[in-house]
Amino acid sequence: MVVPNEEPKKPAKPRKPAKPRKPTKPSKSRERSLPVPVPASPATLNVINPDAAGIDVHSNMHMVCVPADRDANPVRQFGANTVDLHEIVAWLKKCRIKTVALESTGVYWIPLFELLESEGFEVHLVEPGQLSRCGARPKTDVLDAQWIQRLHSYGLLRASFRPPDSVLALRAYWRQRQMQVRYAAYHVQHMQKAMEQMNVKLTEVVSDITGLTGMLIIGAILEGERDPNELAQLRHPQCHHSEEQIALALQGTWRPEHLFELRQAHELYQFHHRQIAACDQQIEAELAQFPNRAGEKTHTVKPRKTGHKSNDVRFEAAGPLFKAFGVDLTLIEGIDVATALVILGEIGVDVSRFPTEKHFASWLRLCPPQDESNKTNRRRGHRKATSRVTIALRMAARSVGQGMSPLGLFYRRIRSRIGGLGAVKATAHKLACLIYRMLKYGQEYVTQSIEEYEAKVRGNLLKGLKRKAAALGYHLSPLPAP
Repeated sequence: MVVPNEEPKKPAKPRKPAKPRKPTKPSKSRERSLPVPVPASPATLNVINPDAAGIDVHSNMHMVCVPADRDANPVRQFGANTVDLHEIVAWLKKCRIKTVALESTGVYWIPLFELLESEGFEVHLVEPGQLSRCGARPKTDVLDAQWIQRLHSYGLLRASFRPPDSVLALRAYWRQRQMQVRYAAYHVQHMQKAMEQMNVKLTEVVSDITGLTGMLIIGAILEGERDPNELAQLRHPQCHHSEEQIALALQGTWRPEHLFELRQAHELYQFHHRQIAACDQQIEAELAQFPNRAGEKTHTVKPRKTGHKSNDVRFEAAGPLFKAFGVDLTLIEGIDVATALVILGEIGVDVSRFPTEKHFASWLRLCPPQDESNKTNRRRGHRKATSRVTIALRMAARSVGQGMSPLGLFYRRIRSRIGGLGAVKATAHKLACLIYRMLKYGQEYVTQSIEEYEAKVRGNLLKGLKRKAAALGYHLSPLPAP
């Protein structure tokens, strides 16, 4: 192998000696720094509930924890059957437990909660968010039960709001009714889809196919009628479109598979409305069992602005609601019988659990969220509300914003400033405060005229202008009359 000639390497240059470093001066910040304080021993929490137990709820078992001095094995696992629930009660009584905190997991907590409450225990239903906000910890079933028991013994857990037993039955019936209404609405869409596939344009000439005209025409189609002129004669006299327009829209293809789909959707719609009628009977019976809080007060029926709708309750509920509440909530703009039934079923008639109307509105998540850091308020989005009362009040706020009333003027004034979403929340907050005052103090709602509301807004605006003028060193005076 021939190796190519390589150039001789140059000798390395000698390195210069390193300069001696200058001594560093202590910085001013170090000179002014204070000695690090020795951390003090952590403060101990006082045990407020010595006879407290914690239960971690599951679908197939419950993990129960009692204080360590009450049993040699303070954490035990029980099943979820009825026999197991009675064993939990017996063991808690043996350990001299008086108050129990359990986590609200799905609907699995309901049988255990009701049994413990019937046996005389003070039961606290705790949302899972409270447990996670109290510090990081390992996650096991045993540690969860111990953590619940420890926090509850220190009094760090707040019990969730739960109405009394007299309200729970009404709430169950009303929630069942709302579920049936949703199911019926699905089948209305199925009927519309089947007719569109047959090119029957009933939805274009009738505002509501579940109204009188729409149901008569659908029933005749399912009975075998195909002549559009005969179907158009079933039109109600107050229908907006004429018979010729309706007959033109009812010329369909009438394929058998689409007719079969329409028949099944119609039968399911009728079935769910029969279920709604059965729920109304149970709701009427429950309303009759509420004590009369109205006394000798007389009830004046609020006039209806529109006719009855297909989802309205099938009995006169305004009178029983007035006796149950002691006041007439339907006098408030936007509050109808259905909204009042939601309030009665979800909250009841006693709002003393909430100290003020601000606490009540905050529980409903109708207050603007606060996120303050270093005296700076950060803008946050609206919190999503899951309470049925909140949803009902927001829907009432949207409806009242379309009318000519003081609340409607308030809605439009707020909407011009912060938009529709903020206006709905602010109006729902005002409705919640009105309901709280009426239920707590038994005050009757006094309708305010539009002129009074406009004068109040004008007066507040004038006060603000005077205050700004005084801050700038000016005096605000009215112009001389012409």
